[in-house]
Amino acid sequence: MVINAASGTALGRDTIEAEVTRHLAAAGVEAVLVPDHAEGLLARLDEAVAMGAEAVVVGGGDGSIMAAAERLMGKDAALGILPLGTMNMLAKDLGIPLELEAAAAALAHGTIRAIDVADVNGHVFLCSSVLGSPSWLGRHRERGRGKRGLRPRLIFALAALRSEWRHRPMRLSVRLGAGRTVRLWTRALAVANNRYAEGFNLMMTRPRLDAGELALYVARRYGAWWWVKMMAGMFLGTWRGSRLVQERAAQEVTIGSARTAIRVMNDGEALLIAPPLIYRIHPGALRVIVPGPPAEDPPAETDPVPPPA
Repeated sequence: MVINAASGTALGRDTIEAEVTRHLAAAGVEAVLVPDHAEGLLARLDEAVAMGAEAVVVGGGDGSIMAAAERLMGKDAALGILPLGTMNMLAKDLGIPLELEAAAAALAHGTIRAIDVADVNGHVFLCSSVLGSPSWLGRHRERGRGKRGLRPRLIFALAALRSEWRHRPMRLSVRLGAGRTVRLWTRALAVANNRYAEGFNLMMTRPRLDAGELALYVARRYGAWWWVKMMAGMFLGTWRGSRLVQERAAQEVTIGSARTAIRVMNDGEALLIAPPLIYRIHPGALRVIVPGPPAEDPPAETDPVPPPA
């Protein structure tokens, strides 16, 4: 078990590791906690995988889960998730409870499911990879990570407003699979690990995590008003027909640019990657513990029927 105490809902909870251990024990799970390491979270994850356990439980946000997935994909060990982040997008898609005690119980009584893993130039992501203005905001999010109070929130809000007029549109070339290359001029582009759903109140929800496809979303006329209409459309289940985004599906997406590096935000974590960006999908590459189906009541015992006379 590895707990990222710097995750969104774990911040300020000095006893978070003891809380997690207590809830797991109450659910019948004896977990070995990997303690703090001088080289940080990634070294702790490496140590956890090297133990050869049947499962590695990670308490953290989508970024922490993504780092664990990078080490566990293609292996027999399963990934257990305790959602302690701000968004917890993957946990929501998998139906994992967000309340810590219920999540621990789900781990104890869950089943193992294989889900897809996506990557861009070898950098893994489980939810989405974003380019453009939203990824620029990811840099400010990283600067404010672990800081509490009103000031970091105000700085982030000002950065969001500045990005609307300071972040220039990107000139990109995009190719889906072996198809033709298309030129784009956009402020925001996202590649999702499987498609998002459309329906009432299904905001940023993926109904399937094992369809084996990437979904490309390109924003049209991105800006503050675009965000308002997009969020409303996602809530109402009408965003696909609103001409706010272009959507395409493929097993591989190649994005080119004249820039020497492109800022990318994978599952909320900011990266600088040299183009071309080559996105690939790895079907069923990660084993994850998910809540199991409710147990069926055992059949009622009946007295044996005597043979006919």
